Amino acid sequence: MATVSSTPRREGLVGRLNGRHHRAALTAYLVVVIGHWAEHLVQAYQIWVLGMPRPQSRGVLGQWFPWLVSSEWLHYGYALVMLVGLFLLQPGFTGRSRTWWTVALALQFWHHLEHLLLFVQAQTGTYLFGQAVPTSVIQLLVGRVELHLFYNSVVFIPMVIAMYRHLRPSDPELHAASCSCLAAQKRNLGLPAAPAPA
Repeated sequence: MATVSSTPRREGLVGRLNGRHHRAALTAYLVVVIGHWAEHLVQAYQIWVLGMPRPQSRGVLGQWFPWLVSSEWLHYGYALVMLVGLFLLQPGFTGRSRTWWTVALALQFWHHLEHLLLFVQAQTGTYLFGQAVPTSVIQLLVGRVELHLFYNSVVFIPMVIAMYRHLRPSDPELHAASCSCLAAQKRNLGLPAAPAPA
């Protein structure tokens, strides 16, 4: 007969982020993602509605800090934050929501590689494909503004589906969940909520 250890389980950062702090971590992550989206949407508005030249279409922050838009440090840093966030928050998802979150993670991994390629070119001054500026692989086919709107869309859409499915789980998904997002639903059904603090 198997026994369950009575030793309290120690939680690390990942355990806390996907347990009792999952809802707060997802909310903070979503604020960062939406802030980034706002920058891209304002830039698109500046280009296609206001008719501003691309170099002057710098989003919101770029109007006050123009060097931000041209800094590959910023773009690579954001791509890395997105990738790390998707990776760290994945264990809190179960079932269908985890599948959609994993799709977003895989797509962001590629997006991150494209930014890494741009970042390395900017740091070394060696530009690929005979271009005069850092250029990513897909950027050979699509302009940078359009490409990053596309990348952000294809990562954001499965993220939103994952969060929607996460907050509306099936019964087996609800029973398998161990995060704070579903604590109220679990209490209403008499199930144990998120793990107690260690």
